Amino acid sequence: MKREQFSSSLGFVLAAAGSAVGIGNLVAFPVMASKNGGAAFLIMYAIFVFFICLPVMLAEMSLGRHTRQSPLGAYTEIGQNPAWRAVGWMSVITPFMIGVFYLVITVWIFGYLAKSVMGQLEFLASPGSFGEFINSNELFVYMAVVIGLTFLILQGGVKRGIEKAARVLMPLLFLMLMALVIYVLTLDNAMLGVEFFLIPDFDKLTGKVLNGALAQAFFSLSLAMGILITYGSYIQKSNNIIQAGKMVAGLSLLVAAGSGLLILPAVFSFNPDVQLSELSESSISMIFTFLPKIFLALQANIGYLGASFVASFFFLLVFFAALTSLVSIIEVPVASLMDGKGMRRRTALLSLGSAMIVLAVICALSFGRVEIFTELTSYGLDAEGQPLVKSFFDLVYDIFYETILPLNGFLLCLFVIYRWRKHNFDAEISQGNDSFAGSFLQKYVNFSLGTFIPVILAVIFVNTVSTIFFGKNLLF
Repeated sequence: MKREQFSSSLGFVLAAAGSAVGIGNLVAFPVMASKNGGAAFLIMYAIFVFFICLPVMLAEMSLGRHTRQSPLGAYTEIGQNPAWRAVGWMSVITPFMIGVFYLVITVWIFGYLAKSVMGQLEFLASPGSFGEFINSNELFVYMAVVIGLTFLILQGGVKRGIEKAARVLMPLLFLMLMALVIYVLTLDNAMLGVEFFLIPDFDKLTGKVLNGALAQAFFSLSLAMGILITYGSYIQKSNNIIQAGKMVAGLSLLVAAGSGLLILPAVFSFNPDVQLSELSESSISMIFTFLPKIFLALQANIGYLGASFVASFFFLLVFFAALTSLVSIIEVPVASLMDGKGMRRRTALLSLGSAMIVLAVICALSFGRVEIFTELTSYGLDAEGQPLVKSFFDLVYDIFYETILPLNGFLLCLFVIYRWRKHNFDAEISQGNDSFAGSFLQKYVNFSLGTFIPVILAVIFVNTVSTIFFGKNLLF
């Protein structure tokens, strides 16, 4: 079958930005930044994005465009070795399993959007409402809607599905974010939140904080998930990969900074005496337990309908971010089946979708509803040195998101520089960018991918395994 392609570089940029801009950028990043140095954290985050993450992005995109294959096909074609083929399989299984728990989170967001539209803000803000909601039967109705929307977009293919959706959803997302920021900044005490976010405190930039900033940058750009290899395989040869990569990184950074001007001012307008230690860096906790209380408090100024409208607007924004990310994640195993087995897109979607739905339902049932899924295993240590009980959802998240991603990134760097070779990598990037050859950027990208970036990723991988599974942080 003829390889599908994005219609233009802009189509790729919007699709890749849709993958990069997720709920982590919109919710977790602002709190993490405000707790850890404000603008100082933001500056370090930006440095990591462009000096560490961008070279990895270029490696993935160029590998995909050169081979015109999904990760499995790319590693197999160039690697010519069972070991590299195994790495290719890992790069396909990882996004598939990440898609399982990300589907569940997207369903939660859609459910909160629906309830906000129906005027049930008081329920969402009440204690225990989140636990009640995620264990309700209506959750599976929302799951059916989200699965239907995701299938509809992916069924359309690259141009008529992924790119078309990105061209609509991403501009809307940016406009909605701007509108919410402008509104929130008009609230009383909002400037207190702006100060916490933008005033730099370099004394807080400890080793632990820098590690968190790097991990946030790496994960928020969807690196090592196989997404950029897959999307890269749809890029036209005449497109400028470097320019596209910079635009994707810049848009992701812009959304992260913009969300800081939304979340923190909203928090401080609700409670000017709030302590940052009270705020969770978890997207789940902020979205589903803390922010609904803020929206409900707005009714004192704009009425219950007005507060419900603002809440609906916010959850729609987050849903768009989650949906575009979910689409990009699922496209990786779909493309792999199409490439490797010659399946039509619809057949690949139905095959993968069935398995993913089963696993997503198990994830959804692992929050107290079914004991065997809720208390599946135990590993790691709590503050008292006792093993932590882990659910099926926890297991999938810890293994495939927290642990394997830095390992995938490490192996990718080694593969591109030492197996594919620098001259082949450079030649691919130079197509569409004649100025790359001999430039400082070329020297830096080659040097960084072959030396300190894989070392950093290897250290993160080892420390993550030690921390999560054995309860021992080796670095801090």
